[in-house]
Amino acid sequence: MLSIFGTIDNPTKYPSTGGSGFFVFLSNLLKFAGVVGGIILIVQLIMSGYGYLSAGGDPKKIEAAWTKIWQSLVGILIISSAMIVTGVIGRFIGIDILNPKIIGPQP
Repeated sequence: MLSIFGTIDNPTKYPSTGGSGFFVFLSNLLKFAGVVGGIILIVQLIMSGYGYLSAGGDPKKIEAAWTKIWQSLVGILIISSAMIVTGVIGRFIGIDILNPKIIGPQP
């Protein structure tokens, strides 16, 4: 009888190399954080640049805009440092955490 859900192949029959599930998860998490951080950086820089241009000489608004710009740049520095440290640690332990290789079913 044909099941309405179809069949599910056993995933353990496909070989996996280059790390375990945790390293793949960590890699995806770091890449996602980097992308989100980059998007937030661009939005914050645009908004703070607009705030700086529309300050009209008001020192409080100019200072607030510069504060946002510096906070954005420090944030992207922290995100970049995390990626670099993760890559260095991956090299020392012999696992490429940022780019794990998984071999799955071949077409």
